[in-house]
Amino acid sequence: MIKDMIQHAKKHPGLIPQFFFMTLGISGATLYLIRLARGPHVTFWDKKNNPEPWNKLDPTYQYKFVAVNTDYKSLKKDRPDF
Repeated sequence: MIKDMIQHAKKHPGLIPQFFFMTLGISGATLYLIRLARGPHVTFWDKKNNPEPWNKLDPTYQYKFVAVNTDYKSLKKDRPDF
């Protein structure tokens, strides 16, 4: 398959950017899925010892990948301690 892609790229040089961006997009999506599977330390896979891991997080912990309008440092705790 890669050999065919190289042969097409040699015959049609305009395909080189398309192959580059396809490879870049596929690898970016794969890395993002790996990041989601590993989690931003909010999701723990151990449900037996820690069934509710979100209760142990500090309210100032930034758990979102991108937070546009949220300043996590100024948040106050609005739940009781467990």
